[in-house]
Amino acid sequence: MAIIIVLLVGVISLAVWWVHQNFSYWKRRGIPHDPPNIPKGNTSELMKTRQIADLFRETYSKYKGKTDGPFVGFYLYLKKIAIVTDIDFVKTVLIREFDKFHDRGLFHNEKDDPLTNHLVAIEGQKWRQLRQKMTPTFTSGKMKIMFPTVLEIGNEMIRVFTEKITGGPQPLNVADLVSRFSADVIGSCAFGLECNSLRNPNAEFVTMGKAAITERRYGKTADLFFFGAPKLAAKLRMKETVQKVEDFYMKIVRETVDYRLKNNVKRNDFMDMLIDMKINYDKGNKQDGISFNELAAQAFIFFLAGFDTSSTSLGFALHELAVNQDIQDKLRTEIDTVMAKYNGQLNYDSMRELTYLDKVIDETFRKNPVVGHLIRICTQRYEHPNGKYFIEPGTGVVIPTLGIHHDPEFYPEPEKFKPERFDEDQVLQRPPCTFLPFGDGPRTCIGLRFGRMQIVVGLALLIHNFKFEVHPTKTTVPLKFKVTDVLLCSEGGVHLNVSKVPR
Repeated sequence: MAIIIVLLVGVISLAVWWVHQNFSYWKRRGIPHDPPNIPKGNTSELMKTRQIADLFRETYSKYKGKTDGPFVGFYLYLKKIAIVTDIDFVKTVLIREFDKFHDRGLFHNEKDDPLTNHLVAIEGQKWRQLRQKMTPTFTSGKMKIMFPTVLEIGNEMIRVFTEKITGGPQPLNVADLVSRFSADVIGSCAFGLECNSLRNPNAEFVTMGKAAITERRYGKTADLFFFGAPKLAAKLRMKETVQKVEDFYMKIVRETVDYRLKNNVKRNDFMDMLIDMKINYDKGNKQDGISFNELAAQAFIFFLAGFDTSSTSLGFALHELAVNQDIQDKLRTEIDTVMAKYNGQLNYDSMRELTYLDKVIDETFRKNPVVGHLIRICTQRYEHPNGKYFIEPGTGVVIPTLGIHHDPEFYPEPEKFKPERFDEDQVLQRPPCTFLPFGDGPRTCIGLRFGRMQIVVGLALLIHNFKFEVHPTKTTVPLKFKVTDVLLCSEGGVHLNVSKVPR
């Protein structure tokens, strides 16, 4: 009994020592940081009253220019994080010293949870090889091929909006409608499916997509374990994907691939490109090919990433345009003028002429970046000229996108919506890495061309056909963000008054 008590005391003492060492890490090194609380670190308000990107923004704003180094310390529960406060160091992490910061530290388990084995999460040489294989599928030439599909679904969205306001101006949750537009676009391009969620909001393809984002296999607290110890979670054979979601998407991918191969179906979409790579793999060309599980994972993340980010950004843009009627009018004039040159139609080439629309989209990304922070994991020790600001392998590095985008040094009056910030002369005045909606460097978002094309088509068609205004009781100004989500998204949707533009 005495031996058991001694062992128990020893284990408790060791645990207490480890916790103390962990939470005194930045203090021992002399790195500025806010005092942590045990066990939540600097995140006691997280998911209760504050969204995570907002916490990082607050830390960035508090310490920027007030320390002798390029980052400050932060504790995300037990995880040690360096929050970047110097814009030049952002470039170091994302570009100059990318070889030391190329991983995101996200959970992936190829064997037990195949849908997590996607380009966003995988690491090291495996990521490099897959990125190289996937890059040709997102060229401007490939976007031009997929443009007619996006436009066709965009026109269907206009018909749905029109039907909803037949009796006159109506308050609509535009966030819900544009998310269904995004789902139909990606469902078609990534899976070759006629989802028709614009007509049927309960379409299984979309409900499963929402389940993939919102539901948890083990509960939300397990997210901390997946983030804090992703490699251990994989070794323990844990799975992040909800089983019904995995079963559904693996099934439809398999059926889609089998059908196209047996019937020699070609749609010139994203799935066709993945199937071509699978054929290479099956023929023994693993250098240029991908396995079926890899194919399924890429299709899955293409849907999730595009569904969430593109549709949310489109909703944010409509909200900003409703609040700023002068900007909406100016944008509509440009869209109408360009479309008139092409017989009232939108086509791939005409998109290049929508220069003010590009600025509206960029300002939306700037003010309300859906991905409000970028995270990297240090894989090799980084040495800084100021010796105490080294970064050890395994340390998380956060680039506070929301904070940078709202920094008055780079964007005066950051809470104002001003598309002119993206006039060429203003862009050239800002340092590199001050605009990061898709990241930067080798690990920038591979699907940014597709996401942007989708937003351009959706926004151009909507503003050409409808006027969006603030509803006196249903519109939230300014936007309120959900504190429980990792990505920025509006609390309760985006409700606007919608009316037909007279022609």
